[in-house]
Amino acid sequence: MTTIGIIGAGTVGSQIARAAIANGYTVVIANSRGPETLTRLIADLGPSARAATAAQAATAGDFAVIAAPLRLVDTMPAEELAGKIVLDTNNYTIYRDGHFPVIDSGEKTIHELRQEQLPKSKVAAAFTCIRATILLHRSRPAGAPDRLALPVSSDFPEAAELVTRLNDQFGYDTVDSGPLSESWRFGPGTPAWRRADGTREGGQGREELVRNLKAATRPRPEH
Repeated sequence: MTTIGIIGAGTVGSQIARAAIANGYTVVIANSRGPETLTRLIADLGPSARAATAAQAATAGDFAVIAAPLRLVDTMPAEELAGKIVLDTNNYTIYRDGHFPVIDSGEKTIHELRQEQLPKSKVAAAFTCIRATILLHRSRPAGAPDRLALPVSSDFPEAAELVTRLNDQFGYDTVDSGPLSESWRFGPGTPAWRRADGTREGGQGREELVRNLKAATRPRPEH
């Protein structure tokens, strides 16, 4: 049975954990405060989940999900994540994180920075363009006319392929947006982002997502 190490136990991390468990995975989940603070969440998730430190979750996972903001002073367990595919759900959110000049200038994306911080891992931007609270109930079987699509970006084809398989298991199609340098195309302020976040349930099918990715222009940084 495949185990996913999830670093971050907020809304995003916990909803990905629920979707993973519903599809036969086990999860080891961590937050920044320690495993003893996750008792209620683990009781809710059931026997396929256990709490751990971030390093323990990284070690236990066949692959990992980071559902936590990027910090310029890195706090992720890089050595424990070495050699693994890492799904980065983070978005560049200025009101929360402050300004990162290298992103504001367009030189790099938030996910390229994550890859730099995890040089021995294979990072993919995933689950950044859907509200976590709808992840389970908007699942649809392959071929359903109302099936939504999610974007992925990675510098490693095998990482994008893993995300594509996982999305399919969770009930979503995938559109590959190319390398991490292109992940801004579905970041905050872009058409894909607005479509995913701006309606009651949000989301877009494959063809609409392809159009929205192509239509994207780099958002101007907020002040």
